[in-house]
Amino acid sequence: MRCASPRSCQGISLLLAAFFLPVLCGAGEDFSFDIEEIEKKTFAWGGFAEIKWEHMDINQDSSFSLLNLADDASTTIDRFSGSLQLDGRYSRNTFTLNWLLKAAGQQDNLGWIDFADVYEAYGSIKPSASVTANLGKKSYKWGKGYAWNPVGFINRRKDPNNPDESLEGYITLEADLIKSHTRPLQTTALTAVLLPVWDGVNEDFGEPDQLNLAGKLYLLLLDTDIDLLFLTGKSRSTSFGLDFSKNLATTDHEKWLLQEDNTLLLTPENRLSWLLGLRYLSASNITSIIEYYHNGGGYSEEEMNRFYRFTKEAGKDFKQTASGFFLDQAREMSLKGYGRPQPGRNYLYARFSQKEPFNILYFTPALSAIINLDDKSYTLTPELAYNGYTNWEIRLRFSYLNGKPLSEYGEKLNSNKVELRLRYFF
Repeated sequence: MRCASPRSCQGISLLLAAFFLPVLCGAGEDFSFDIEEIEKKTFAWGGFAEIKWEHMDINQDSSFSLLNLADDASTTIDRFSGSLQLDGRYSRNTFTLNWLLKAAGQQDNLGWIDFADVYEAYGSIKPSASVTANLGKKSYKWGKGYAWNPVGFINRRKDPNNPDESLEGYITLEADLIKSHTRPLQTTALTAVLLPVWDGVNEDFGEPDQLNLAGKLYLLLLDTDIDLLFLTGKSRSTSFGLDFSKNLATTDHEKWLLQEDNTLLLTPENRLSWLLGLRYLSASNITSIIEYYHNGGGYSEEEMNRFYRFTKEAGKDFKQTASGFFLDQAREMSLKGYGRPQPGRNYLYARFSQKEPFNILYFTPALSAIINLDDKSYTLTPELAYNGYTNWEIRLRFSYLNGKPLSEYGEKLNSNKVELRLRYFF
């Protein structure tokens, strides 16, 4: 790992010492069990508070450093952030009110950013064990993928580097019907969701002034989970999907495509997206997650190269003329698709973690990787997590990005990143 200055190295050394000190000292507590803790309560709440430090070495002259730091000569970025997440549930008879709130702020070389938002807030009515109705803002996790879910038609897009983090929901009206059977078909469950897109309601979902319908039929057949899914409406293209041990989705997809004359064209496409995943727990307590994702609606290597070349030419023009016209065009292209996470066609995700190796209690090391199989660029992320203190979690992570020029990870903003996170759960 390269340090920008002796002061940076000293800071990293102190943070490493702060991470490893509790591991070396130990923090075991006697195990206790209280039956009242697992009984359903009328009112329950929790959440976490977090502080995080990040150090990034800037990948100078890359496309995304030109887009984000065109008039800033910084070679590194140090970022400090804090966040607060609150979740809860209030139940009375057949009614339940659920909520998830989040607020965060961050300070770095570029300035201060903060936000506060309602991620979830919805009411549930359960008149019987087999029928549930929900109304309000709810987050959906359709699909069985860990890093990606091509059949998650009404999901928010996951961050593959943090796939377990909570995501903001959409305002919906939902109905669930569940029925049990004898084998071989053990359970069926039908979920129907109305998702409106109006002024001030789900505006970022797609085309406005539309009412969309999504559905999922779940089958537990011969101990196999099977989902049949669909989305129809004019906010997004009609989509159908199937998932079990793998996910399939056929989509009439539209994407913005940069043409040879440097104009943007919205092109309709009919693409197949699918995911094949495996999760395995070994006898030595190593959890392996491997996923291959084919993103049929993504950009080809040639299409991404065209965007990177345009951005670099725009950066040269900005340095020579101080005109940001072409850079603004490149930023618009980035927002319309080229800058989204994993914009390409074929990816491999792998994560390996081991709980308490060498009998080090409460300690979990892990290694994650994302590889763009088309341009052969990749990111490699080793991490260490420790939760030996009650309700506390410490995580140290290093991300290394590598790729040739005009490749996805060769054109990212940073070439590597160190992150230390301290999270307190309550």
